Amino acid sequence: MVRIIGFFVGLGFIGVLLLSLISNGIDYFSSPPEPTAAEEFHKEPRDANLVSAGVTGHFDRQQLQRGFQVYKEVCSACHSLKYVSFYQLTDLGYSEAEVKAIANQWATEVPSVNPDTGEPATRKALASDRFPAPFANETAARAANNNALPPDLSLITEAREGGANYVYSLITGYADQAGYKNEHGEELLKKFPDAATPTGLYFNPYFANLNIAMPPPLVNDAIAPASRCCCSC
Repeated sequence: MVRIIGFFVGLGFIGVLLLSLISNGIDYFSSPPEPTAAEEFHKEPRDANLVSAGVTGHFDRQQLQRGFQVYKEVCSACHSLKYVSFYQLTDLGYSEAEVKAIANQWATEVPSVNPDTGEPATRKALASDRFPAPFANETAARAANNNALPPDLSLITEAREGGANYVYSLITGYADQAGYKNEHGEELLKKFPDAATPTGLYFNPYFANLNIAMPPPLVNDAIAPASRCCCSC
């Protein structure tokens, strides 16, 4: 008897759920939601034509080392590489001696414990260590970046749709919002007057909601100071 009652209760629940879905579907198609600025002006990543793309792609070690240098001098001020160890730099062509030197000279030290007092401390990084995060925790990271959380860059090309093309498009895709038009020739601020980028954010049509906390990282073809690199990309 209990099973029979349970069966009919479950059947009733399914019926209510189906009615709710049908009702919501009717409401959606009869009164569709208003389009948003992000939906109509967001751009898909463009092809960066990277030599590393595709099954026959390959990496240029000099370019990889230059990319690491950019991370070291700019991006590491805000972005972590928590899944990457220093010894993996040998994959970029650095010798073991160079890797040890890079780890030892890294600006952020590795969290540790003072063996004499048991108090929190820091130490120089070793080649076997992972890259230490620039901030102690998420709260500290947000406090230093206008409440935006700089994403970890370890797997950024796998975590974002478009992969490397997304990163390339985002970094090079900043635009002047005034007069900005989509592919249909519609002007953003004329169609959505309330979509003006808030103070402290920057307009970038490749970012999901069009407004990003990271300022344009390239200025006059030179890398901007590390203090300018903060984002939620």
